[in-house]
Amino acid sequence: MPDEGYIKFDCRWIEGPPPPAAETEHLTDWRNRLHRLGMIGVYPDGIGYGNVSARRGDSAEFIISGTQTGAIATIDERHCAIVIDYDIEANALRCSGPVRASSESLTHAAIYRAEPAVQGVIHVHHPAAWEGLLGILPTTRADVPYGTPAMAHEIERLLRESALASGRVAVMGGHREGIIALGADLDDAGESLLSALRGYY
Repeated sequence: MPDEGYIKFDCRWIEGPPPPAAETEHLTDWRNRLHRLGMIGVYPDGIGYGNVSARRGDSAEFIISGTQTGAIATIDERHCAIVIDYDIEANALRCSGPVRASSESLTHAAIYRAEPAVQGVIHVHHPAAWEGLLGILPTTRADVPYGTPAMAHEIERLLRESALASGRVAVMGGHREGIIALGADLDDAGESLLSALRGYY
């Protein structure tokens, strides 16, 4: 089973109010849609998987679905965190909100750092699609685990060296079942993901 659902980085969490509902509505719509499709959820042992984020305008901040929310069928702003700042090399970030940021937050941060035009990132799990698209779509190295600075740098490498920037979807070779999509907004990321996975769901 994939090693998902717990935070590997130094998460400096400031407990506080949720992000504004106006900023989270589209994010939670996509997250809830993908949950219904089984691409975001929770394994029988209670370990959650999958997350969605959106950049806050032109800033370094982004909003992301919270860690350990996979069991919740329908989330709203109360299940989201604001990533205030991050240090990929130090494997650390600072976030605020009613929940801690997702365990994949540094991978999202790496994409936003590498691609200023990207406004939305989606991470899902799909066993059949992962098996079928491994090595077909841009794929991270098998020796790179999720939720680490190494994965963040590997995503940056794919953005430089592969078709990820244009194709919008990558397979996480070292993170079984993991697939990530990015886009100019969440609709772009989400539709690119569903198009790449057509026939698998």
